[in-house]
Amino acid sequence: MDASGVGAPGGALLVVGDVITDVVARHRGPLAPGTDTAAAVRTVPGGAGANVACWAAWRGGPEVQFLGRVGADSAAWHERELTACGVRPSLVVDPRAPTGTVVCLVDTDASAERTFLTDSGASLRLEAGDWSPGLLDGVAWLHLSGYLFFSAPCRALVASALGSARARGVPVSVDPASTGFLSGLGVDRFLTLTEGVDVLLPNRDEARLLTGLPDAADAAAELSRRTPLVVVKQGGAGALVARSGAVRAEVAAEPAVPVDTTGAGDAFTGAFLAALLTGAPPREAAAEGCRAGALAVQQVGARPRGTA
Repeated sequence: MDASGVGAPGGALLVVGDVITDVVARHRGPLAPGTDTAAAVRTVPGGAGANVACWAAWRGGPEVQFLGRVGADSAAWHERELTACGVRPSLVVDPRAPTGTVVCLVDTDASAERTFLTDSGASLRLEAGDWSPGLLDGVAWLHLSGYLFFSAPCRALVASALGSARARGVPVSVDPASTGFLSGLGVDRFLTLTEGVDVLLPNRDEARLLTGLPDAADAAAELSRRTPLVVVKQGGAGALVARSGAVRAEVAAEPAVPVDTTGAGDAFTGAFLAALLTGAPPREAAAEGCRAGALAVQQVGARPRGTA
């Protein structure tokens, strides 16, 4: 299938990935070692995969389903939060590990740039036994969070999910998710694991890391020789759409005054995929992704508020 197309008409989007509890601490200026730094602290639902699902539901169009793993400590809360966003969740409750937690340090003096302290907890304990081919019943598109590639149990699930998707002709997209984790896994290994996917959605730093090329456009073009459609997210610089070894479109960002940049890339991905599934060509879908990303950075927390 052409990556600009969709699966079965009216089919759902299934997102598989991480669901996390985010503790967002917004501070001004450098942290003060050994003493107090004043901050505004909030606890909100997050996780790259879950955020993508919520933003796809916010954009509207396909039914959005989500598969993830949580601890018993907050399973009911996360299920309620996903449902409230319009997502149909299938949450596996881990018998041993708590729900993953990320502390997001957001410096309000530095364009709301954020630093993550990550305890993946149950989120990276998804395993092959959590997958069933029946999860693809009625599904037109499968999206895999890149965090799934960074643990052995999750990679086993990824292999099963990709096999099921290929058997049914369901297109698959992947968001690489983290330069730090990508470096630990190894670029060549990640590229091998993602062979055959239809859409790759890295940010600028991830695209550079995956290709070794310093220019984002060159990196996008190079990645599109391996993957039919590549969309490189560039934050305030918009997005690049590449296909068949060349950048085919440069999409401008929407103006925004950032408050918290956590989840902006997830917002882009969710809105982009929902638009693609409702028939938008990649350039228009990328513009919708930019719009969602601009909204995301103007609020605290990584999930949408209100309707599109």
